[in-house]
Amino acid sequence: MSARVAPDVVVLDVGEVIIDETRVWTVWAELLGVSPATLMAVLGAAVSQGGDHADAFPHVAPNVDWAALEDEHEARYGGFRADDVYADVTPALTALRAQGRRVVLAGNQPARRAAQLAALALPVDEVLVSDELGVEKPDPAFFATVLERLGVEDPARVLYVGDRVDNDVLPAADAGMAVCWLVRGPWGQLQELPEDAEVTPDLVLEGLGELPELLAAWETDVEEGA
Repeated sequence: MSARVAPDVVVLDVGEVIIDETRVWTVWAELLGVSPATLMAVLGAAVSQGGDHADAFPHVAPNVDWAALEDEHEARYGGFRADDVYADVTPALTALRAQGRRVVLAGNQPARRAAQLAALALPVDEVLVSDELGVEKPDPAFFATVLERLGVEDPARVLYVGDRVDNDVLPAADAGMAVCWLVRGPWGQLQELPEDAEVTPDLVLEGLGELPELLAAWETDVEEGA
């Protein structure tokens, strides 16, 4: 755990941090005509090799134009639902706010997801999505824009919580933010820090349950060391 200032703003990614994306991939499997297990296995292999769904989909369904199915996917998926929210989310966010911390959601999402997240009535202070910000992770401008929108001048005051090394951990650290790597979901489970990485996550967790307690301990350590 870092000895620097304890963050008083917690910014969390959406997919696989707040939202369990199992339904996303299940619907895609149905549209592509393969079993969910097959799609997830191939997606996992793609992630392990540094790729993503754009590499997995053509492999499992080479004769299907998956990009043309995006509207149908959205119609079947129907947007975020309360049962998509990980069970540890609401208790953790509630505890963070009880500590006096500002809690924000910010991730790569289309504009329509902002309203869907708001409708979930999660205990957060603000929701920011890439489509509305006009820039996506891992672009450094995404993190700079988040800081600007939040009115935070010192990035060290912010803890960014994300599941991906490439989109979250490394660029957030490069932006000067404290970083929590949440090891869940395909990317969280399969990605590793590069051997030549010059940054180390301040926290590495498998769930959000411990986060409020760890931040409280971090704050105490900094105060006692001052």
